[in-house]
Amino acid sequence: MGKKEILDKLRDSIVKQDINGTVEATKAALAAGISAVEAIDGGLAVGMKIIGDKFEAAEIYLPQIMMSAKAMNGAMAILTPELAKEKAGEGVGTAITFVQEGDIHDIGHRLVSTMLGANGFKIIDLGVDVSNDRLVEEIKKNKGGKLLLAGSALMTTSMLGQKDTVVVLQEEGLRDSVKIMFGGAPVSQKWIQEIGADATAENAADAARVALGLMK
Repeated sequence: MGKKEILDKLRDSIVKQDINGTVEATKAALAAGISAVEAIDGGLAVGMKIIGDKFEAAEIYLPQIMMSAKAMNGAMAILTPELAKEKAGEGVGTAITFVQEGDIHDIGHRLVSTMLGANGFKIIDLGVDVSNDRLVEEIKKNKGGKLLLAGSALMTTSMLGQKDTVVVLQEEGLRDSVKIMFGGAPVSQKWIQEIGADATAENAADAARVALGLMK
């Protein structure tokens, strides 16, 4: 089986919510010499993007999302040790990842956290419904090195909180200590410019590329 077929199998196992199949496909990918980063970027992340799009289009519902996430978690249990080997000594910065206050949609957030970790970031995952006070506390703890704030919001109401986050960081004198990347279905480049953040991305794989660029 060629590389493309193996990556397609990883993608399809996520889309089909096939937990055991995802684990087996992940093992097969590593056995075939495919790197952990490539398995995520070219297979698993593609599948999760399809699932996310289907969810937004109301073609699937929360139970299916959760099953795909469980399949992804099974794959990551195998790939995480490999990522550590592949990225040893390659730390590109620290990423504080979170879902905006008032929002608990975490599928995209988890995938972005995974992709950033796969590309050499040290991940501090604050989870969902995160207040600005919590963000300020974490940035103060970690400022001094290359620092990225990567937040997501799926709802327009929680997206408005991204503007408040930028304002609070300015008021606390922390804005220059961190690069800010926001994502989520309602987030646009125009919104990013309007609120004074640094970047957005189309999907999780693109988020990793954009984040690496911000750290240069």
